[in-house]
Amino acid sequence: MYTDGACSGNPGPGGWGCVIKYADKVKELSGAERETTNNRMELVAAIEGLRALTRPCKVVVHADSQYVVKGMTEWMAGWLRRGWRNSQGKSILNRDLWEALYASAEHHNVTWQWVKGHAGHPENERADALAVAARMRLTKA
Repeated sequence: MYTDGACSGNPGPGGWGCVIKYADKVKELSGAERETTNNRMELVAAIEGLRALTRPCKVVVHADSQYVVKGMTEWMAGWLRRGWRNSQGKSILNRDLWEALYASAEHHNVTWQWVKGHAGHPENERADALAVAARMRLTKA
């Protein structure tokens, strides 16, 4: 699975894209929101990708967002221990989406993998193109 988010302004209109590959099959997903942030779109891409899986499975989520990858691999355990608060005791940003991502991921055996964005990785580039196209459709409507 390859995910990406895009935002024009931050906040501003944004889009998300996801490419799911399994064997010789490819499924593409995308969507947009009128007023959002890039980080929120990155999270939504991963959430919607995981929700699209029809049964529990082993999946590698490739994201060019350190925010998403570190959130799930480094920060989540502490947030859960501290009741969704950061190390300074403040409420974490985008808690609604982090909770949704955590819930979506717990149905699967997920490995989180960071990939460098805009570096020519075909599936990451496609996820970015889906996110940008979704945002563009929204702003032209």
